[in-house]
Amino acid sequence: MTQPTGAADSDDLLPAFSVSAALAQRAIGAAREAARGLAVPVCIAVCDQAGHLVAFERMDGAPLMSAQLAQDKAYSVCAFNGLPTDQWWSMLETEGALLHGIVKTDRLVIFGGGAPIRSGRHLVGAVGVSGGSEEQDSQIAKAAASSLFGSGSGEPV
Repeated sequence: MTQPTGAADSDDLLPAFSVSAALAQRAIGAAREAARGLAVPVCIAVCDQAGHLVAFERMDGAPLMSAQLAQDKAYSVCAFNGLPTDQWWSMLETEGALLHGIVKTDRLVIFGGGAPIRSGRHLVGAVGVSGGSEEQDSQIAKAAASSLFGSGSGEPV
């Protein structure tokens, strides 16, 4: 591929790494397995590093409202550089003005169920889960995210 005349020098461009559709489907499978182990039907969303939906599943019996929440949890993780959604509350609970202002941000979810997918030091996507308790959603999302890369090695498992 050639660059158009006047294009920025490649040194001025940032590389972007992202989960593929195949990896997103693997994360969905791992989340489904974890959810079945807890006997809780959930909605599962996997997004790329920019927060765009790559794969989604609504398990039989999962609440309809959880579909958008799962997507927003995955988006929230990527929109804030990989911060898991279960870490928001502890950052905000004593910051009244910030808490009351930031919760009006579209698509921001500040409770558990969103986990980053990292390859080495790169944020490559996120998993969002909704339908169980906050603890269950977090556990399922983390299981799915960690199923893709072993111990931060950056290599698919």
